[in-house]
Amino acid sequence: MARRSDHGRDELKALILDTGRQIMAEGGYARFSAREVAKRIGYSVGTVMHVFGNVDRLVMEINARTFRLWTEWLEHRLDGAKGRERILVLVQGYFDFAQIHRNLWAAIDELRVPEGMLMETALASERVHLTDVITREVAAVLPGNGRADASALASSMIAAVHGHCAFQLGGTFTLMGVEKPAELAAARIMETLSARGALTVS
Repeated sequence: MARRSDHGRDELKALILDTGRQIMAEGGYARFSAREVAKRIGYSVGTVMHVFGNVDRLVMEINARTFRLWTEWLEHRLDGAKGRERILVLVQGYFDFAQIHRNLWAAIDELRVPEGMLMETALASERVHLTDVITREVAAVLPGNGRADASALASSMIAAVHGHCAFQLGGTFTLMGVEKPAELAAARIMETLSARGALTVS
């Protein structure tokens, strides 16, 4: 491994983020620590904190990368899909991403940002990009007079799908005897869009 003198600040930041993301993916937020990151890269905890300020900000940046990966994942899934199918792809893609990247996905909700700590615009924008993809797809199927509500409707739909997904991964649906939660979530979304006069929802 390269020594301290071999890494510029940007290289060191990238190294910390790459390693931190790997640790988060392996053990989740509960087992994540700046000390483990420092240990793996051969630097002191003080150096990690000097680059990011505190562990919460480090986790924020890791979560921002997860949002970027998630957005790219959904866009890739949407490639070639048409009409009604695009909404179904979004729902299933949400579940699939959460299942495959379970610890990274869960860390987004598990981080409790201390009061008064603001998220940098660049990090917040990664969250917005994901929401923008869903809003775009919702607006595309709504009639012209309903598209002004696409953003609010998309946010509500995200909450509904997220709830179904969290219940699945947390085991709640299994205890309730509920099967095929992704299909249930898709059905609720289609019902909502149909009630709004969505153009491609039968």
